[in-house]
Amino acid sequence: MKLLSWNVNGIRAVIRKGFLDFLKKEKPDVIALQEIKINNKARTKHSFDFSDYIEFWNFAERPGYSGTAILIKENVSKKYLISNAVINGIGIKEFDCEGRIQTLEFKNFYFVNIYFPNSGPELIRLDYKLRFNAAVFKYLKKLERKKPVIIAGDFNVAHEEIDIARPKENIGNAGFTYEEREWMTKFIKAGFVDVFRYMHPNKVEYSWWSYRAKARERNIGWRIDYFLVSVKIIKHIEKSFILNNVYGSDHCPVGIIFK
Repeated sequence: MKLLSWNVNGIRAVIRKGFLDFLKKEKPDVIALQEIKINNKARTKHSFDFSDYIEFWNFAERPGYSGTAILIKENVSKKYLISNAVINGIGIKEFDCEGRIQTLEFKNFYFVNIYFPNSGPELIRLDYKLRFNAAVFKYLKKLERKKPVIIAGDFNVAHEEIDIARPKENIGNAGFTYEEREWMTKFIKAGFVDVFRYMHPNKVEYSWWSYRAKARERNIGWRIDYFLVSVKIIKHIEKSFILNNVYGSDHCPVGIIFK
């Protein structure tokens, strides 16, 4: 099973930039999208032609902000999903109103799409993010008591120095604060595996680049998009990759092959 994750920075924008061609070429069985930047009212005005895919949407209450979506191939849905019911959110209003979390239950695992908050300029949302992180961790460990979990999404944190092009210059900045990185360490130690780093211990690749100063052309990037899985199913991951040649957003897709 081919699983992808992509912060598209606006679903309407990325469709104009070739998203449908990308789907036809890559043929993911499941793709988790973050930062869709569309609400239900705007969504109904558009006829997105995701041929052969079932769509699950989680809109933020604020128009043009945040939000997540999952597309899953119809045949995969029929074969592997427990039901076509998506769980949007975790039951906490201050987080659920931003449309950041979706959960699908497969026969052998839970698939969770998460768009973690950005700590923001001058770290104005750091406290919010740390509360979000704690709540999400509790939610995921509760799911894990029933079956393993596959987490896909934009974590908005570069975990280690290898995950960021200029670590010294970014110490203390949003996405590279001690608090965010320490949480990521604790999260992994609690029983989750960063699949890309597990399979590529020394590989330097990024998944996000600033639009400023031609950062992408110069490959001055951050790896902030991840697949994390419960320890007990890491043996079922055949491949982990970053599609850094795919454009359309300030992020690029990341993926795994799950057998």
